[in-house]
Order: sequence, then C-alpha cells, then structure tokens
Amino acid sequence: MTVLLLDERWPTLIPMEWVGKLSGPVTFHPEVPVKVQWNISAILDASDSQSDELYVAFDEDLPEVRERIDAGAQVYAVPSREDAVYQAQRVMHRAYSLGEWERSHTHETLLPYLKEEAAEFAEAVSSGADDATVKAELADVFLQVLFHAEIASRRGAFGINDVAQAFIDKLRSRAPYLFDGTVFVVDIETQDRLWQEGKRAELAYAAQSQAEKNTRK
Repeated sequence: MTVLLLDERWPTLIPMEWVGKLSGPVTFHPEVPVKVQWNISAILDASDSQSDELYVAFDEDLPEVRERIDAGAQVYAVPSREDAVYQAQRVMHRAYSLGEWERSHTHETLLPYLKEEAAEFAEAVSSGADDATVKAELADVFLQVLFHAEIASRRGAFGINDVAQAFIDKLRSRAPYLFDGTVFVVDIETQDRLWQEGKRAELAYAAQSQAEKNTRK
C-alpha cells in the first residue's frame, strides 16, 4: 500500500524518479480535482493490478489517509510540501478547523493580540535581544498574519498567497528596479522618488476605479 501526497499548489508536479516506482490501482481522494486525476493517471502505471493500492491525496491528516499511513503504507510526499511557509499555512488552517478558540475570533477581536505581538517584537529589537529571541517574536507576528489571512479565506475574500501577491504588486509599483534587471545599488533619493511616484499612481488608479463604479450605479 502506498500513499502519494501532492502539493495542492502544484498538484501535477512529481519527481521524475518516482514515476517508475509508483504503480498499481490508483485511488484519489475526492478533494483531488478531476483534471489533476487525469494528469496523474496518465503518468503513473495503473496497469499493474497485482500491486497494492496507490492512494493519492493532499492532506495527510484526512481520516482516509491517516488510516492507510497508520496501517504501514509507504508515503511519498512531494518535496515542495516541506516548504516551511506552506507548512505554517497548513498548520494555521488545521488550527482554525479544529480549535474552538481560533474559530471564535474575527479580525477585530484579534487586534489586541496583533498589537501585543508587534510590541513584544519591537521590545526584543530595542533591548538588543539575541537572534533566537528576535526570531521567536517575529514568528509570533507571522502567526497573526497567518491567522488574519485564514479568517479572510474562510469567507472567500483572500488567502495568504493573495497577501504575498499584494506585497509583490506593491513593490512592482513602488520599486520597479527590483523587476527590471537593475544590478547596481539604487540610491535612497531615487528609491524615495520611485516609491512616491508609485504611491501616487496607485491612488490615482483607485480614485478612477471608484469614480467608474459610481458612474455605473
């Protein structure tokens, strides 16, 4: 019995050296999209009916997956799943799914915790705390970012990847030298000018978009 754990971000990416090792009747957990099932089935050898079942899923904590793992199934987890940020996102998702305390919170009720964690991080830096302490305090701030993103994702607004994309979009607008192949150090005066120009362009675009919305009403 074998369990293949995919990365939901890139569900069809499997190390080439695994293809010859993964065979047998393939069963997919229902959460795996049909298109992904087709693609995976096309590259794996499902013709070997003598081999044990190959079970494909995203989440190792699903009952169907956990049952197979506990029964001794060999697990192949794609390497990208080991990414620490991805793991942190999954832990936060599971915490919100299982924890009554987490589920009780909103953006508003979390604000005191965000302020507290930010203040503790600032205190660690200001007091000259060692790197381990600064890292731990910064992790607490990161938890708040993950928490707010998880709350937003539950209502279909945005997730942590959208937050990351918003960061990239802002830097693309306000620090274009990060994306145009520039290799020399950009002086502070130029940085400040480009930042302000980008900010003004964003505000102008937002105002125009709002005006167009008002016109359509």
